Formats: sequence, C-alpha cells, structure tokens
Amino acid sequence: MARKKAQPQAPDRKPNSVISERATVEACRRDYQAGSDGRAAMARAAQAARARRS
Repeated sequence: MARKKAQPQAPDRKPNSVISERATVEACRRDYQAGSDGRAAMARAAQAARARRS
C-alpha cells in the first residue's frame, strides 16, 4: 500500500491553529450571517429527523 504524501502547510500556519482576521464590521456581519444560516440548517435537519422517526 502506498503512503499518502503530507499536504504542505503554509509557512505561517501550524497544524490545529486558528485562522483569524481583524474584527471589522464586515467580518462580524459575515460571521453573524453564517451563524444564523448554520443554526437554521441544523434546525431543519433536526425537524426532518424528528419527522422520520414519527
């Protein structure tokens, strides 16, 4: 079995590190919108799972 090659890391990025950006109004707006989209998607998935179990 062939071994997989390790993916090259960016020089300023360490494994398991957090990538951050400046806390600008636009960045906060994107985060807030993405969070509400994610919560809505999880709520729809939970509702669908409950409907399948019924």
